[in-house]
Amino acid sequence: MRGLAALLLALALLVAAPATAEEAPGGARILVMLRLAPPHFRAGSGYGGGYGEDGSAAGRRRIAAAVARRNGLQLAGNWPMPMIGIDCFIMAVPADRSAATVAAQVARDSAVEWSEPISTFEAQGRAGPNDPLYPAQPTARAWHLSALHRVATGRGARVAVIDSKVDARHPDLAGQVGVARDFVGEGAVPAENHGTGIAGVIAARANNGVGIVGIAPAASLLALRACRQEGAGATAVTLCDSLSLARAVSFAVEQRADVINLSLSGPPSRLLETLLRAGLDRGAMVVAAVDPRLPGGGFPASMPGVVAVAEAPAGSAYVAPGRDIPTAQPGGRWSLVNGSSYAAAQVSGLLALRREHDAKPGRRAMPASARPGGGEIDACATVVGKEGCPADVARR
Repeated sequence: MRGLAALLLALALLVAAPATAEEAPGGARILVMLRLAPPHFRAGSGYGGGYGEDGSAAGRRRIAAAVARRNGLQLAGNWPMPMIGIDCFIMAVPADRSAATVAAQVARDSAVEWSEPISTFEAQGRAGPNDPLYPAQPTARAWHLSALHRVATGRGARVAVIDSKVDARHPDLAGQVGVARDFVGEGAVPAENHGTGIAGVIAARANNGVGIVGIAPAASLLALRACRQEGAGATAVTLCDSLSLARAVSFAVEQRADVINLSLSGPPSRLLETLLRAGLDRGAMVVAAVDPRLPGGGFPASMPGVVAVAEAPAGSAYVAPGRDIPTAQPGGRWSLVNGSSYAAAQVSGLLALRREHDAKPGRRAMPASARPGGGEIDACATVVGKEGCPADVARR
């Protein structure tokens, strides 16, 4: 009860944190994929190893420059992805032309593997009321979390949080972030709400006398900033583009993350799908939030093999608690949040628990639920299987 009182007091003393509004990126851009020569793929190579620094890299740049000239575009850089055999070139589109139309035109060029516009994705979370009478985490009751933690806490599991910037100094997240990278490229920015909240749901520290307990409090986080916060308070939105997401997903797969959490949704992207497929093939579990306004719940939730999660029944998606979730916020604060973003984070934590319990890296299995392939999550059966649930953890 003392811990509950401390949480209530923290929520009661909440003060909204000011956030810095960031400028939206200017000008449409497209991604143009050129095929890497086979020798350039080095299985298991880490990020930042000087990809493509050889004669063929210069040749690809010349080809990309020629493609840009032929189509009236400006070459703005590139990001080699040897894991999928692609050198991704970024090209700026004139203001009077449609990025989708230009990408389709460029895709017909014989030198190009494929092309796609840089798309926008939006995190599927929203601010909730700072009401101290919402006293506890829903999963503490619905999933019998304390009993489940006697089975597993996520030790040894690595969870990639691909989101906005995580506050790694938050008292509930100190020591939980093993790797942090920024793929947005805006220089130093303060910690952001959505990414910090997602990280807290997944891996907030246990038994530290403050805040909450993550679903997998012993897991290690890869805090990969691919999204930016725009605005502050209840009107804040978290936006990502397909290039920054692709960079972060590529890094997460190369680093052999056990679980990749994508609490966001947007349009289909062949590049992202190719990278996520590589991750799935290597044994990673990919969890995505559902946006019921988009066909199939949006991408990547609609992708086969991805664990699609919603806060309420939505098609074939899995359902997990996503309302009135207390979680960490920048500046050493906590708040109540809502949305499929946080439901997805709960499931990512569960899958980290299962990874510890299975102790077999590369083994993949979808969550257990009320019906095959979706519906309400059965937390205990997801972690240990239906036959292994102790009486005080089993669903009632």
